[in-house]
Amino acid sequence: MDLEKNLRDRCKVISGDDGDSFVGVKADTDDAIIYFPIGYQLPENDVDLRIDVQNLFGVLSVFMKEDKVIEARKFEAPQTVDFPIHAYLKVITSFLRTGRYYIESDPEYKTSTKGNTSWPRTLREQRALVQKNGSLVFTNMTVRSVTPNADKQITQIHKFCVYEAFDKLGWLYVPFKPEQPGPHPTIKESIYILTKKLAASHNDNEQELFRAMKNMLEYMDEKSSDKQYFFGTDYFDRIWERMIDKAFGIEDKASYFPRTRWLLDYGANKVKTPLYPDSIMIFRDKYYVLDAKCYRYGWTGDADHLPNGADINKQITYGEYIERTRSVPNDKLFNAFVMPYNMADNLFRLTSPIGNIGEAIGDWRTNMKNYERIQGIVIDTRFLMYNYIGMPEQQKKELAESIEKVLSRGDVPAPTI
Repeated sequence: MDLEKNLRDRCKVISGDDGDSFVGVKADTDDAIIYFPIGYQLPENDVDLRIDVQNLFGVLSVFMKEDKVIEARKFEAPQTVDFPIHAYLKVITSFLRTGRYYIESDPEYKTSTKGNTSWPRTLREQRALVQKNGSLVFTNMTVRSVTPNADKQITQIHKFCVYEAFDKLGWLYVPFKPEQPGPHPTIKESIYILTKKLAASHNDNEQELFRAMKNMLEYMDEKSSDKQYFFGTDYFDRIWERMIDKAFGIEDKASYFPRTRWLLDYGANKVKTPLYPDSIMIFRDKYYVLDAKCYRYGWTGDADHLPNGADINKQITYGEYIERTRSVPNDKLFNAFVMPYNMADNLFRLTSPIGNIGEAIGDWRTNMKNYERIQGIVIDTRFLMYNYIGMPEQQKKELAESIEKVLSRGDVPAPTI
């Protein structure tokens, strides 16, 4: 790995074009490239850039673990295996925090008047004075002390794992590699030793480190090639949907799904899969149906990169269903597409994380209802990736106002048919 190469030179923001959709890290023994999602603004400060890289890995890790669709559709390439990036990062950060290798201690026992008394050994090895009342008094005791033993196998395994972790990803933190590891157990033997250590340890920090080391070794044991590894997905659109839902949506949205069924002349009736919106935001007693679209329009400004007719009609259906089943009045029901964009570099002259870029309508509708006019909303990608958990109320208010501001003017687009 070229340690002299700048981290910034290894970072790229994808275009979203065909063949340029992977978000994550791809690397081999010579170099590594980190791919950020469309609309991402890389920070100018290298310290912030390192933090952004780690945040990217954190976002990917959370949603690739939670969403089985992403898990099943992850990036595939010849001679690669799924890379346990957080195990590597755990080994690196633990070493940087402590500044030393894990060293196990051997117990030793000695005779002393103070210390951590081993009563079984004291009773067995020391002579007691018998008092008049029959009690025993020990003038000397056998006490327990520990001596660090750097030759233990667990230390050898840790040295090996630290070197391997820094070789792969240490450049994210510091431009150096630790010393080459000395003799150490084989990978399979190391996995066995760590498994036993995990079962015997009751220290949380030790367990986290041993588990990370074990995950690293299992990856190295089963990989098909040492030439390439990756962590990420070609389907960041799924992660975009999940982030919007966590940031703005309610937890229980199943009751807002328009459901359908077949009423059959022969056989039992058949319930079909319902339509389900990405998110339902309820803010100040108003309903906002949000369809998260990780489309390129926020970056390109090309109308071909906007949601299509099927998406528009589906949003209108959601609004009509909620209006009828919930008796929600027109002034409290709204529709929006939510797409990524770059606040620091955009074509719309927007200067806040959330903005409105237009609206979509159905020419076959009267467009008198608010939900028939689906607002096009853009959200800064970097902002969302840092704030999707516990989105501030101010941003929910900003989103609501961005959706409503065009509708509040009262202009109604005329149907063309």
